[in-house]
This record gives sequence, structure tokens and C-alpha cells, in this order.
Amino acid sequence: MYSRQVLIDALKEHFGFDKFKGNQEAIILNLLEGHDTFVLMPTGGGKSLCYQLPALLSEGTAIVVSPLIALMKNQVDAMRNFSADDNIAHFLNSSLTRAAIDSVKGDILSGKTKLLYVAPESLTKEENIDFLRSVKISFYAIDEAHCISEWGHDFRPEYRRIRPIINEIGVRPVIALTATATPKVQHDIQKNLGMTDVAVFKSSFNRHNLYYEVRPKTKTTDHDIIKFVKQQEGKSGIIYCLSRKKVEELAELLSINNIKALPYHAGLDGATRSENQDAFLLETIDVIVATIAFGMGIDKPDVRFVIHYDMPKSLEGYYQETGRAGRDGGEGYCLAFYSYKDLQKMEKFMQGKPLSEQEIGKQLLIETAAYAESSVCRRKVLLHYFGEEFGEDNCGNCDNCRSSHNRIEAKDCLLDVLDTVLALKERFKAEHVIDVMLGKNTNEIKSYHHDQIETYGCCRDRDHRFLNSVIRQASFEGYLARDIENYGLVRLTDKGRAFMSRPVSFKIVEDTDFADDEESVIVKSGANCSADPELYAILDSMRRQIAAKLKLPPYVIFQETSLEAMATSYPVTIEELQNISGVGAGKAKRYGEEFVKVIKTYVDEREIERPEDLRVRSVANRSKSKVTIIQAIDRKIDLEELAHSLNMSFDQLLEEIEAIVNAGTKINITYYLDNIIDVEDQNEIFDYFRESDTDSLDEAYSELCPDFSENEIRLVRIRFLSEMGN
Repeated sequence: MYSRQVLIDALKEHFGFDKFKGNQEAIILNLLEGHDTFVLMPTGGGKSLCYQLPALLSEGTAIVVSPLIALMKNQVDAMRNFSADDNIAHFLNSSLTRAAIDSVKGDILSGKTKLLYVAPESLTKEENIDFLRSVKISFYAIDEAHCISEWGHDFRPEYRRIRPIINEIGVRPVIALTATATPKVQHDIQKNLGMTDVAVFKSSFNRHNLYYEVRPKTKTTDHDIIKFVKQQEGKSGIIYCLSRKKVEELAELLSINNIKALPYHAGLDGATRSENQDAFLLETIDVIVATIAFGMGIDKPDVRFVIHYDMPKSLEGYYQETGRAGRDGGEGYCLAFYSYKDLQKMEKFMQGKPLSEQEIGKQLLIETAAYAESSVCRRKVLLHYFGEEFGEDNCGNCDNCRSSHNRIEAKDCLLDVLDTVLALKERFKAEHVIDVMLGKNTNEIKSYHHDQIETYGCCRDRDHRFLNSVIRQASFEGYLARDIENYGLVRLTDKGRAFMSRPVSFKIVEDTDFADDEESVIVKSGANCSADPELYAILDSMRRQIAAKLKLPPYVIFQETSLEAMATSYPVTIEELQNISGVGAGKAKRYGEEFVKVIKTYVDEREIERPEDLRVRSVANRSKSKVTIIQAIDRKIDLEELAHSLNMSFDQLLEEIEAIVNAGTKINITYYLDNIIDVEDQNEIFDYFRESDTDSLDEAYSELCPDFSENEIRLVRIRFLSEMGN
């Protein structure tokens, strides 16, 4: 038995701390007494110490299963810093030479090594199994244990083989640790590791110091990020992107805007990744732009902001990544940019995978969308997802709680939901429940004859978003629950049944209606927008006056995205105006003087302090093909041939031409148009844009298709913008 004083003395001796955090002491004592232990502790809570200290106090070597080589290296380096002897900790993985492996094994057999970090793949190698049979093992620690579960955000099939290997090497106590696990994932971990009689230590997932905010992703998102980072000058931050390409682009964009930033992703060679990671840890740079390959085990306590350029594939991934902010208890700003189209793309990427994996992935994406679109306290949504209830309606530290939302009485609608769930015998997911209530005629509804139940179509006057809000908030309040074994199936709780017998008031806030169109820009005051709404209104009024005088639609003068950028960065010279997205030299010369004059007056009168260099510099030659395209069109080259010669799709070529025209350069594609569409038809489309209040292609397609193809509409729009605006 270890007394409390012995543990505290060991903590001070080995790690320099005077006291344990949270459940650490109870966890360590449980493990030292030889019991299996399950630890659920958020990032920054001190999970590693829960197995590091017991390893130092126990006879033999602790085997720590860890998923990433970079993570093992960080943890071994950290342990060696606490000890005078480098032999205290080693890792065994594919990065080692044969000589290095032999040296590691020698240290273990001599009793010098207290912690051996191994990847699950290394643990299953026959030669390593044979070797470990000869080693005195103190216990096994399974770090990042959520990797065991298919419902976890970093599922690793190799993790599911750990228990059989432990049985083969030699049974010893097991401690499983994770920072993110829903009740479903917790159950999976314990079942797979055979932890039938296990002590569970669950810390609160509530990180009081983290501020959560979600903004719509628009064409100005890159600009918004640069402005945000410049306002955090000298602070450390991580920006997560889903693709390597975006990581590279954004890191370059930040750098040319005088922000010290580097990329990090699996496509970089190992030496570059290590150098970039060290540069971040040693603070020679402020920002790391990364895929999710970065961050696991990164022990940097003073990360002040985490930005998600793309929403992650699951709320577990989101929680773990945001958890890298404010680990020292100081401020942590967690900003995410959301577009439902991004999640739809992720769902498409799952096609071709096993159906069960697709279904799991889809459910995880639904939860991510629910978090982003919800107007409820974000802390409440997150904690509920992890099986923890947050007793307050307002945390005061997220964008939803700092904004005002009208609460709507939804008692009758909740009764309809509960009736429908019961009529469906609690065997269906929320999406199906909603479809039944809306009276939809899907194949699933018809095959189950659910169009014949009493509540079918009971909420035809409502929309999907409202019913989603009701179901989600009924879950928060304990009227409904999700079945842990059949994730996503909705069932009634005892509280829900009591509500049906004696209904009480049930007020909800409706979900945020994020625009489906990524090109849309939301301009409003509050946490979700960086534009100056008063200046935007002034500039919009000017734009409309000029358009009326010239008898043109307002968007021909400047598009809304350009106005929003002006109302964000306050350009006061023609040179600065030309750096606004969608404003090239042509438009700046034609319309700019009046706009910069008004902006300068606005800035001076209100004594607005502009950052020294707020304008976003574009990456040089971002479109290297621009000059080539203009010259080719001047020579009347066929556009399809031009696209082929530039190794572009026709759609990509049109995007480039649209960008050229929107920036104010006049081009003439009539020679091409005349070959593919009659002049009368061209004039009909041309007149549509002349009379329309918007240049939205989606609206044009809706109005003009199927009489004209999308490409025909798009090409005439280019001609219209060039002739009328430039």
C-alpha cells in the first residue's frame, strides 16, 4: 500500500509538483494496487502523469501503447527531462534502426527503463511479443484509447488487437486513457479491452476558460482569419484545415501578410515536420497551420487560439483539437468556420467504404452539423454529447450565450415528437422521426407503412430545422435519449413519459440558419461577423445610387463580398482598394475614388484605429494563368482548347475568367458565344441579368433552366459583367 504522503513526495521528487490535479491521486493509487483503470480526462487535465508516476514507483517496465511516432518522441523527451537518466524512457517503433532497437532492449533487460512506448503495430510483431515475454512488466497503459472504437474520431483497427496480445505476452493491470469519449465509445473501449471489473474515473469535460464561436464560411474567410490573427499579435495559435493543399495555401497567405506561420501535414518529410513543430514549440513562429496530423500530445500550455478552417468529421475531433488551447488555464479562443457543403463533401468521400463505416461517419457528421447550427449554449451541446449535463442555460463564454435569442414555446410540438417516437416503437433515428412528422413520402416511410400512423404529417406546417431544434433540445432537457448500443435511435426517457402525462412549458431557441451558398456573406453586428455594419450600409447605399444613375444592377458596380471586405479592412487609398477581393485596377479606377473618400471620412470622424497593415495581401501570381487567358481571348482562341492547354477543366477556366472580369478587366468572348448560342438567346439571358437585383448563378439557373444550359448562362453573365461593369 502507498500512503498519500508517499505519493505526494514522489510527485514532488520526480515532477516538481506540490499537489495532484483532480482525480490523479485516486487514479494512481487504484493502478498501483493492481486494478484495471479507465480514465476519461480532457486535454490539459494531466492524463500522462496518471501512468508516468506509477511506472516510476513500480517494479519493472510499463508498456505504453501510443498511436503516433511524433507523440511517442514528445512523451519520451518529456520524461527524460524529468530524470537525470535518458534510459528512463524509450520508444520502440519503425523509425529505429536495428542497432537502436538492440540498445533499447538492452536498457529494458537491465532494469533501467521504466516506460516503453510502442505503437500497436510494433506490439503485434512476433519478435517483440517474444522479447516482452522475457520482461517484467508493471502494467499496460493504452493512451488515446478512443482509437479502439469505430465510433471514435481516430479509429485504428490495430488497437482492437491489443487485448489478445496482452493475453499472449502476460496479463498485468491495464489503464486506458482518453480525452474524448462519448458513452458509446467508453462502452466500446471497456468491452474491447476486456475491462469487465474496472474503476472508471471521469473528469468534467467543461473547459471554463475556452470561448467557442462558429462563423459562416464565406469567400472572405481567409481575410477574416488574417484579421483575427493580427489582432492576436504575439500569441500562439493553431489553424486546422482538412486538406494538405489548404494548409500550404493558408500558411503562405499568412506569411506574406507578416504573420509568422508554417505548415504541418503528413505530406511533408519527417525532418521538415519536426523542424516546423519545434519552431512552434520554441516560439520562433506564432502560428502552425495543420491537418489533424498535428497536435496529439503537444505539450504547449499557452496556445491562445485554435481556428478550424473546416469543421472536423466529428465532435470528438473538434473537442480534442480545441482542447489544445488554454491548457495553462489562461484564455483560449476557439473559432470555427462552418459550411454545410463541407460536411456534404466529407460524406461523399466515405463512398466506397463499408456500409457500417459510412453509417457511423454520417451520424458523426450529423452531430457536428447540429453543434455548428445550434443556437443553444455551445458548452451545453458539447458536454451533452459526452454524457455530461451542464446545469446552466447560459455559460457566458460562447457566441450563442453572448447573443440574444428569442425563445419559442414548443410544448405542443414536443408532444407530437414524443407521440411519434412511441408510434415508431423507439426504433428509428431523429431524421426518420422528422420525415414522418413532415409527412414526407420516402421509400423508407412507405416500406414501413409509417404513412399510416396517426402522427404522420402532424407538423407539415413546420420545417426540418425547427423540428431538429425541438428534438435536440428535448435531449438536452432529458425528455429524449439516444440508444447507446444503436447510436442515433431516439427513445423516450422516464421524464419524457411524465411530460406526456402532464405537459409543462417547453421553450426552445431555433437553430441558426446558415446559408447553403458558400458565396453568401452575412453582414450583421455581433460575434458572427467582422464587418462594420454601419459602414457597410453606407457603401451599399452608394453602390445602389451609382447603379441607378448608370441604369445597372448594383452587383455590377461591386459585389457584396467586396463591400463586406471594404467594411472590414477600411481601405483609404486606391492602392489599398485594389487589394480587396473582386476589385482590380479597372474597377478601382472607374468607381474607387468616391468609395475610398467616403471610407477615409468615416475612419477619421470615428477615430477608427486601423491596424498598421490590415489589408490582406494576395499570394503573388495566385492565378499564373491570368495573363495567358487574357491574351488567348484577345487572339480568339476556342475556350475549350484553352482549358485543355492550361490543364484545366472548363469549369475551372470559367472560374478564372469570372475572377478576371469581377476584378474589373474587360474581355470579349462574343466570338466564342456566337458559335454556341444564337444572338437572340444571348440577348434573353443578357436582359435577365440587366433586370435582376442579383448576379447569383443559382437564381439564374432556377429562372432560365432548362431553356438554357448552365454554361450558356454563365458565359453570357461573363459577357454582361464585362460589357456593363468594366
